Amino acid sequence: MKLLPATLLAASSLSSLFPNATAFSAIDPRNSAGLTSKTTGWDMDQITPGRLRIEGETRHTFSFGDTSSDCVQVALESPNDRPVASEINLWLGPDYTPFSLYAHSENGSMYPIQSLIGTKGKYVNVELKNTGSKTFPMNAACAYAIPPLSSAVKDIVTDNGGSAYIDGGAIRMYPFSAEVDQLQVLLKTDGKLLKAKIELLNGPNNVKQEYEVYASSGDVTSLFVVFETKGAGNSIRVKNLASQEYPLDFYWRASVMGNKDAGQPMWNY
Repeated sequence: MKLLPATLLAASSLSSLFPNATAFSAIDPRNSAGLTSKTTGWDMDQITPGRLRIEGETRHTFSFGDTSSDCVQVALESPNDRPVASEINLWLGPDYTPFSLYAHSENGSMYPIQSLIGTKGKYVNVELKNTGSKTFPMNAACAYAIPPLSSAVKDIVTDNGGSAYIDGGAIRMYPFSAEVDQLQVLLKTDGKLLKAKIELLNGPNNVKQEYEVYASSGDVTSLFVVFETKGAGNSIRVKNLASQEYPLDFYWRASVMGNKDAGQPMWNY
């Protein structure tokens, strides 16, 4: 086939050369158009059509252009009960990353990565990067969240689940009952820098899952994550990694309850 100059290879030419490819995959198979989720839960097949597989040491991006929506739902899991090490970045413009999240799970099937990310109501790209080795692939789903999940970041603040004020440099521990099968948590500030780590522990210092976040504004790009917490002996540890002048607010609520005979949560303030 005779090669054409790059300046003459227009979109129409791409369509004729790749009739079975989508507009995105013909140009860059590592990028997908942002869709709207079909679920208020975390079923990956309902968030996006089919699970996207991201191999170790590779990445995939999603482009979101609906300025009427301001919340993206991200779910990552292991297809084979292996660890998941990932990085989630929000790109706004060519060289601005207002939100960056490192997420690690000891078992990506039992403890999947589940988070809501604010888009500021702008045109953004969300990068999902598998920072694990090539032997640890992960499945990914990313789409605009729908109500009531899309309003969970605001609802958790007004609900009577629980809250705490954590100074910069402080560490707090919050154990909870085996009755809680799923826990929603929110870390936010009043618009200042957010730099923190939150961990799910099962037993003394046994970290099952952790998130480390940097956000230029902890208000519009706060950290909202959902932990799967079936079983006993679970607790949450929050570390404010910022300096003392950058406190944060921590909110939590149980979103799925299991064994009602397991007792009430006991929070360590």
